[in-house]
Amino acid sequence: MLTERQELILKTIIQDFTTSHEPVGSKTVMNQLPIKVSSATIRNEMAALEEKGLLEKTHSSSGRIPSSAGYRYYLDNLVDPVKIPNSVYNRIIYQLDQPFNQVNEIVQEAAKILSDLTNYTAFAASPETYDALITGFRIVPLSEHQVMAILVTDDGNVKNQVYTLSHHSNGEEIEKAVRLINDQLTGKPLSSVSSDLLHKIANHLLSRGSAVEILDLLQDVVKDAASEQMYVDGQINLLNDYHHNDVAKIKSLYEMFDQSDEIYRLIGLVPKQESDDKKKGKVQVTLGPDLPSDLLKNYSLLTAQYSVGKYGKGTIALLGPTNMPYSQMIGLLDYFRNELARKLLDYYGRFR
Repeated sequence: MLTERQELILKTIIQDFTTSHEPVGSKTVMNQLPIKVSSATIRNEMAALEEKGLLEKTHSSSGRIPSSAGYRYYLDNLVDPVKIPNSVYNRIIYQLDQPFNQVNEIVQEAAKILSDLTNYTAFAASPETYDALITGFRIVPLSEHQVMAILVTDDGNVKNQVYTLSHHSNGEEIEKAVRLINDQLTGKPLSSVSSDLLHKIANHLLSRGSAVEILDLLQDVVKDAASEQMYVDGQINLLNDYHHNDVAKIKSLYEMFDQSDEIYRLIGLVPKQESDDKKKGKVQVTLGPDLPSDLLKNYSLLTAQYSVGKYGKGTIALLGPTNMPYSQMIGLLDYFRNELARKLLDYYGRFR
């Protein structure tokens, strides 16, 4: 553990470096400390913090900059989230107060708002909807071999996918299959659509000469409806803090965010159920060395979960430079998740 004075010096250096992006010297620290300490004492304390691995020198005559360990200590022990300004508050309220028609429109807008406010890359995942009730399944023929499957749930969510059938199915055959599926599924939660239930429906379709191929469509659209939808906004902002001139690395960085598996891997770093009670409900910060790619070693990921009661939980996140203003960003993310949850609860309330 550090002494109180060492903690003050570390905190001052991190806050100054966040603003100036320049190594911080002892005189700068002395002028900003809330206590009176000589420049020589500060130099000694800075040397001690460097020995502990919390500060680094960029070259022999420079001031100090925080190390990853220094940031980690600061985030775990010293950071104080700040209240967002009224101008930011009003902007969030205004942009969320729009006539959205689906949950995913709200979540997608959330990613855009966060990116616009911070100039970082923002992520927003919709709540899981396993408990939503199925209110209807439809098949709309588009051409001789192409159809659209549509699934509607009681939370107002509508999922549709286009499929190409291996053989021509006439309208009567499709309607027969759709009626049978609706008889089996309407009023049931998405989570109840198990392999056993699908097998039962398949047997019904076979026995009545209906289009069994429709079952594959149903299974895909149910899976899509029950899963989290992830939205990313502001990928271009990654280049604001990327100091490599290596075109191949820049290309790899962009390709990473074109792959949904990589995004889920990144956002999934924070477990949904924290074992440490003190961390429950807090904004979590993962520093570059702990992120899953060396391309992100100079970034930090802030992740926060939001709850929409019985409708499930979702996630919002920010990816920005390691030397971001954590107090402001943590305060913003903490406020924003509550506003997003409120907006979603208002939306779900329309379907009670």
